[in-house]
Amino acid sequence: MLRSGDDYLKALRDGRRVYVGSELVNDVTSHIAFRNTAHSFAELYDRKRAQENLEAMSFEDGGERHSIWFLRSRSKDDLRRRAEGHRRIAKWSYGLLGRSPDHVASFVAGLAMHSELFETNRKGFGSNLLNYYDELRRKDLFASYVVIAPQGARDPSLYQREGRQVPSLHVVAEMDDGIVLEGVKMLGTAAIFSDETWIGNLLPLSPDQKHQAVTCAVPLNTPGVSIWARKPFERHAVSAIDNPFSSRFDESDAIVVFDKVKVPWERVFLLDDVVMSREMYFKTPSHVMGNHQAIIRFHEKLKFILGIAYKAAEINSVAQVPAVRDTLAKLAAAEAGLGAMISGQIEEAETTSTGYAYVNRRQLYAALHWCTNNYHSIAETVRELLGAGPFQMPADASFLDDPALRETFETYWSVADTTAVDRFKFMKLAWDYLGSELASRHGQYERFYAGPQFVNALYNFTNCPWNDRKGAVEAVMNEMKIPDKVPSPQLNTRIAG
Repeated sequence: MLRSGDDYLKALRDGRRVYVGSELVNDVTSHIAFRNTAHSFAELYDRKRAQENLEAMSFEDGGERHSIWFLRSRSKDDLRRRAEGHRRIAKWSYGLLGRSPDHVASFVAGLAMHSELFETNRKGFGSNLLNYYDELRRKDLFASYVVIAPQGARDPSLYQREGRQVPSLHVVAEMDDGIVLEGVKMLGTAAIFSDETWIGNLLPLSPDQKHQAVTCAVPLNTPGVSIWARKPFERHAVSAIDNPFSSRFDESDAIVVFDKVKVPWERVFLLDDVVMSREMYFKTPSHVMGNHQAIIRFHEKLKFILGIAYKAAEINSVAQVPAVRDTLAKLAAAEAGLGAMISGQIEEAETTSTGYAYVNRRQLYAALHWCTNNYHSIAETVRELLGAGPFQMPADASFLDDPALRETFETYWSVADTTAVDRFKFMKLAWDYLGSELASRHGQYERFYAGPQFVNALYNFTNCPWNDRKGAVEAVMNEMKIPDKVPSPQLNTRIAG
């Protein structure tokens, strides 16, 4: 089914425990720190059900409609349909919801393309995974994930450190009807707004971290689960005019704490295998399908930033300056290039042994590396085009309620072809997107959402066909026969044959 926004909001009120500092929040749909973002997520559910979006945003299976991101693709056309679904969600949220409902769902759909892998861990785990995938798509659930150990709890051989380890999430007991979890896991981006959290490991574990090698799924209203939020930007947003994005698109990040949390066996997919705990995402299409969504979201974000850049040049009357046009041209080339990389991932699609289609790994990881390494410079470039404009604006929009102040503002703040109020709205919009606390969070997020940079580099190194590349060089070397007598060097000569 395709659930409504109201059904989604109703589920959010069902017993989750969210901490903002010492404050316990039981209802994120009405709390000042989260309510607008919760309703933004609800709007996504309603928009994808709307008649004009229904065909693009869903597919039919067994007489029932499911969200397009649960589609296990069999062809390039299927991949194009999935990409369009990602694109619309990203456009509707201005690229600011990195962990929208289509992200983790794509990871799980990728795992479900190769469920037999899990049977090698324990009999029945593959069936558990397929049943969970089916539950997510039937109920149209929103899953987040916590797949990173806290910084002090990672493999000591990779993170050279000594001393007391942070208690990362681990299995403390196995029983006839399930397992018991204890500890913490990060980084629960959008966990506050999700139905479920997927628990796993995207970074390597050491051999002695066997009890951390668990992959399972837990409803976020399960007893013993609490979500510890970072500072909510929505809570400090002045208004929808002053902070058009912070006020309704702060997906938040959180540490999720598990205090003797019981997980039934049917929601457990792997145990005790420290290697497969991570490798499952790479031995299946999971990692590339999930990150394909991330790249498409980034592309929609880049399109919006391009619009800010051009509007800034217009408002500041510098669009015809050659240096500015050169800057805009470079931004435009980057945006078009990323679009081509996304298309290439689909046109060069790969297939599993069972006939499922997934995006090209090399091109996906190349795009991921480009995005995570270039966002900061792109944002900085556009902030330069804004100049001091954001700092020339009044503190907030309350002055607009005073006729005399508004008249003064229109007199002294207007510029050619742009009213003072429109200039105010643009500068507030642009600064909230590129300069505010929310914007700073996104600068950090875009750099690290796919892991440390050395990990992104490694994806590109390990997926490059180095033997083919050096083979062409070695073939030329093999043709370069050393004669019995090496001739003296001669300029501008060529040996025929």
